[in-house]
Amino acid sequence: MSTRTDAPTRREQILKEAARLFAERGFHGVGVDEIGAAVGISGPGLYRHFPGKEAMLAELLVGISERLLSGGRLRVEEAAEDPGALLASLIDGHIDFALDDRPLITLHDRELDRLRESDRKLVRQLQRQYVELWVTAVRELHPDVPETEARTAVHAVFGLLNSTPHLGSQADGLPTRARTETLLRRLAHGAFASLTP
Repeated sequence: MSTRTDAPTRREQILKEAARLFAERGFHGVGVDEIGAAVGISGPGLYRHFPGKEAMLAELLVGISERLLSGGRLRVEEAAEDPGALLASLIDGHIDFALDDRPLITLHDRELDRLRESDRKLVRQLQRQYVELWVTAVRELHPDVPETEARTAVHAVFGLLNSTPHLGSQADGLPTRARTETLLRRLAHGAFASLTP
């Protein structure tokens, strides 16, 4: 969905490497010197961009929640007249996230409680709004499905799609990204299709 083609900023590079390192070794297992080395600057040089590791973690987790919600809202605007196309678009967008931002899924699962309470509440608020976009789309496509059942289905599909950090890599003999994307899409659509008896 993104059309951005310019090179990532230094700040974006730092966040990407911080996400990777935090996901691999845990938040407390990574120092600022290691993050700096991963992007070719000294650890203290990171403080020109972030006040500390906690700020990086907050920006990563709040940032991805904001990005998912804004992307979801854009998809709603683009396909609002066609419930099937809208749900397909939401699925495709989340699959891109699940395959391209796997470290952020791991971070959310393991490190959300490390955020300040205000940041944690913001993440939860953004996530609830994102879920509601999906619930509305599912109920437009399956109007006879009760809201609670639609919400349960949405969370189940998120669980399915967000399992990507556990898949390993192509080096482990897994399918290509394109084949994995196709499989995840088929599974997600199948889960929603099963809502209608």
